[in-house]
Amino acid sequence: MKTQTKILIKGGRVIDPASGFDAIADVALADGVIQAIGKMAPDFVPTQTIDASGCIVAPGLVDLAVRLREPGHEHERMLESEMAAAVAGGVTSLVCPPDTDPVLDEPGLVEMLRYRAEKLQQARVYPLGALTHGLAGETLTEMMQLTEAGCVAFSQADVALSNTQVLQRAFQYASTFGYAIWLRPQDFYLGQGVAASGALATRMGLSGVPVAAETIALHTIFELMRSTQARVHICRLSSAAGLELVRQAKRDGLSVTCDVSINSLHLTDVDMGYFDSRARLNPPLRQQRDRDALRAGLLDGSIDALVSDHTPVDEDAKNLPFAESEPGATGVELLLSLALKWSVDSGVGLARALEVISASPARVLGASLGKRQDRVGRLLAGGVADLCIFDPGAAWVVEPDALRSQGKHTPFSGYELPGRVRCTIVAGQMAYQA
Repeated sequence: MKTQTKILIKGGRVIDPASGFDAIADVALADGVIQAIGKMAPDFVPTQTIDASGCIVAPGLVDLAVRLREPGHEHERMLESEMAAAVAGGVTSLVCPPDTDPVLDEPGLVEMLRYRAEKLQQARVYPLGALTHGLAGETLTEMMQLTEAGCVAFSQADVALSNTQVLQRAFQYASTFGYAIWLRPQDFYLGQGVAASGALATRMGLSGVPVAAETIALHTIFELMRSTQARVHICRLSSAAGLELVRQAKRDGLSVTCDVSINSLHLTDVDMGYFDSRARLNPPLRQQRDRDALRAGLLDGSIDALVSDHTPVDEDAKNLPFAESEPGATGVELLLSLALKWSVDSGVGLARALEVISASPARVLGASLGKRQDRVGRLLAGGVADLCIFDPGAAWVVEPDALRSQGKHTPFSGYELPGRVRCTIVAGQMAYQA
């Protein structure tokens, strides 16, 4: 008979951004749920005790953009490595885009991914289903079947849709059945460049992606939302102008949420350096005024969540001339530390930094889950026992070879960042311990 795991976390500073709770308290876990925060039941006898003195006890992080590279890279054990990277970064719930190989456009593929992820007993995985077959933008997928298989919403990942009529039909169908659509706003024709349009891209001779590629797509999305009443999550805003359009859409009462990546929050096109392919990203890094606007938008709540946009890219695909290299960077292990760095740079409290990587993305995910919401991203008695315990005072240097992800490329290589994860607990079980 398997012994029930009962964990007592002692002496940590417990912060739950969802409720505003912030105090030194003990936390008791059993049966996969939080039994108590603060006052313990007299008959609670832990099988494991964690001394969290000097540490923060926070909800497990919720990352809305993590590529696991499966299906498609089973022979490389990508799922195992990327899930290990997630829990090492304190992430206990993650959303994976559908741009796998093959694409997540068939129920069997979704079921297999969820089955393999659940067997690992690490982070919770919430797949996005492909909006169109093969992400080709021509025919809609069977959204109902994909939802039954476990998809939480539908997306084109980074593949822009050129056919507005197909997008309109997708919005109509999703609205009818209560599904959410997650889109990265990018005009199909204007978004073919490799760097943000501007003086730097021109000097470097790189093809540019203008801000209009984002704003034109947003105008289209919002007009279709007005006529269909669809629910849409905007993935990875990159510009000040795009942010203003989102703000206006929210003021108009549209059912829209949005996120920004750790890359766009901290970096600018200058970080491309001398054709550094580690900074070859989607969306491309823009100018300082855009980065500053995105930071302000995250601070005032116009942007709902901060995401890692974790995209592990192998050596062969990155070690090419800038324009030919594959876009993307590893990031799931950096999410917590870069949120803390943003809070320090912006002068905001620790609770707000944690909110944009736990409670707020959990609300976005919950809106997609509807009645199936798991109440992740928060700490409350009776809630799921997903926790991240970290030392906010411990600094560390980003050394790519030390990352657990198979993707070793990050534009933050060499950065000294605050906050080290000490342990990650998922459903009351230890998933990671430093």
